[in-house]
This record gives sequence, C-alpha cells and structure tokens, in this order.
Amino acid sequence: MSQNALRYRKVRDRIVEVFLLAAGLVAVFTTLAIVAILLYESSAFFEHVPLKDFLTDTMWTPLFADAHYGILPLVAGTLTTTIVALLVAVPLGTTIAIYLSEFAPHKVRETVKPILELLGAVPTVVYGYFALTMVTPFLQIFMPDLPGFNMLSAGLVIGLMIVPYVSSVSEDAMRAVPRYMREGSYAMGATRLQTALRVVVPGAFSGLAAAFILGISRAVGETMVVAIAAGMQPNLTFDPREPAATITAYIVQVSLGDLPHGSIGYQSIFAAGLVLMLITLIFNVIGFSLTRRFREAY
Repeated sequence: MSQNALRYRKVRDRIVEVFLLAAGLVAVFTTLAIVAILLYESSAFFEHVPLKDFLTDTMWTPLFADAHYGILPLVAGTLTTTIVALLVAVPLGTTIAIYLSEFAPHKVRETVKPILELLGAVPTVVYGYFALTMVTPFLQIFMPDLPGFNMLSAGLVIGLMIVPYVSSVSEDAMRAVPRYMREGSYAMGATRLQTALRVVVPGAFSGLAAAFILGISRAVGETMVVAIAAGMQPNLTFDPREPAATITAYIVQVSLGDLPHGSIGYQSIFAAGLVLMLITLIFNVIGFSLTRRFREAY
C-alpha cells in the first residue's frame, strides 16, 4: 500500500471516529442542557416557595388565588398509575417474552413480535380515549361506585401500552443467552419450563432489568393517557379508584394555558419537571444496583 493511500485511510478513519464521538456527545450535552435549564428555572421558583412547603404541603393549587405548592399529590398520582401499569406490564410482558423465546415456533415468533411492536406505534391519545370510553365503563360493571375519571383505568391502559417495550427487550435478552446453557440444563433432565425459569431468566436478568426500567420510565413519563382518563385533579391518595393528576399531566395543563413567562405558576412546571427527572433517576439507579448485585451473585 502506498504512503498516500495509507495516509488517506488514516485520515478517513480519524474523521469517522470524530463523527461517532460527536454523535455520542450530542446525547450527553442534551441531557446536561435539560438538567441546567431545570435547575435554573427551578431555582427561581424556590426563591418564592420554600423547599419545605414544596415537599411537605399536601395541596397543589398553583393556579388558584390561594396558591399551594405541595408536590405530594402529583407524586402520589404518578406513583400510583406507574405501579398499576407495572402490575400489568411486567408479568404479562415477561410471560410473552418467555413464550416467544423458548416455546413459540419460528413462524409464530416472527408474526407475533412485529404485531406487538406495532402496538407501540399507536398514538397515546388513542390509548387515553380507549381508557376513558372502554376500560372505565367496563370496570364500572364490577365497581359501580368507580368515578368516570380514575387512576385505575389509566394505569391499566398504560400497562397494556408498555407491554410491547417490556416483551420485546426481554425477548431479545433471553435470545442472547448462550445455547449451551439451555443444553446443559436439558442434559440434567430439566424440562423446557424449568430451563426457561431457572436458567434463561437468571441468565438474561440484566436485559430484563433494562426492560423493566424502560417500562417504568415510559409509565412515569406518560402524559396523554393520564390527562384524559385520570381526571387531572391533584389529589393526595394512593387509591387507584380515585381521580388524580400526575406530574406530566400538570405540565401539559400549564403549558397550554395563558400564564405569563416568569410567573410562579409558569416556573412551577420546571420544579415539577425536576422532581419527575429525580424519580426517573432513582428508578434507574435502583435497577442498575440490582443488576450489578445479581451479576456478582452469579
């Protein structure tokens, strides 16, 4: 190879490396910019509202004349809908992933998985009206006292909505488990179900944890379903049968209003966004910690 060709190859490789590095740094800088904006705007909010009142007050009425800025009702609504969604998505998504990975024939897997992933492309506003017009009336057959707006129907539909994310990522993680681990289990006399539950699932736990964290983040950040079906009424309760508002629903409510830029009501959406980011961060740290401990144990 000539010197010019070698020099050209080195320059080309260097350009590709710089481009890939820049592409990777875009995500880092975007995250830092979001955090900086939230902290800057939230600091202006906390100049007027004490942090103690923000964390301990049980009322959230920033748009009323008698304003209260207690974030607890929004946090309660967010956590309640998220828990209901996870109670649906985690067992259902994991079961689907085990079936597709270990039991389903090739044709069935290649047919079902794209259909599941297609559900993730449905607009969330459609899910919201589905919860309001279909799920809630169905639940009222068994619970006549259930109000028209409630966190239960919103959480159930969010759970169905994130099933494709959980099942798809979980199935990919299970498929990545080495074949020899399954063969060794079969050689010891284990059944396919025993192999799936005692060998494949533990071997794919890091991928399963990533799927669960992805589902949690998706449920915590969901906006339209809770805005349509849960009522958008800040209410400090963990009873899923009650109407409530979540952090994301409040942000949408204020963003569509006529609050002037720089007002306390406007700045409150950044304080709420900061809390939402911290909740997501806590879930991700817990998931990472569990994954690392599980790897050390095995």
